[in-house]
Amino acid sequence: MPSDRVSRALAAIELHAVEAQRFLNGMDREAFRGDRKTFHAVTRCLEIISEATRRLPDDLKGRHPDLPWRDIADAGNVYRHDYDNVAADFVYRTVTHDLDAILRMARAEQASPG
Repeated sequence: MPSDRVSRALAAIELHAVEAQRFLNGMDREAFRGDRKTFHAVTRCLEIISEATRRLPDDLKGRHPDLPWRDIADAGNVYRHDYDNVAADFVYRTVTHDLDAILRMARAEQASPG
């Protein structure tokens, strides 16, 4: 069973991945570019996911070597500190192409008996 801190991080990853996908539901890239409120909401979800991954232990990350852990953590720094250069296309692609893998990981780890 994961520790309480790890369980909370995994739950946050799952929650915010699902929310980011829900925010984009039915929205194409052009609509997303024009919707600043959705852009900011989705970017915040990705920022939280990034921060939550920093709370995961190395052995858990080692069970999922296919995930780009360093890139996920570094993306959060971009969202927080280089916000002027966060491109809507990058955020949209992250949610529509890359988020499923981390969502599957979070669900699998939460379902794991230990």
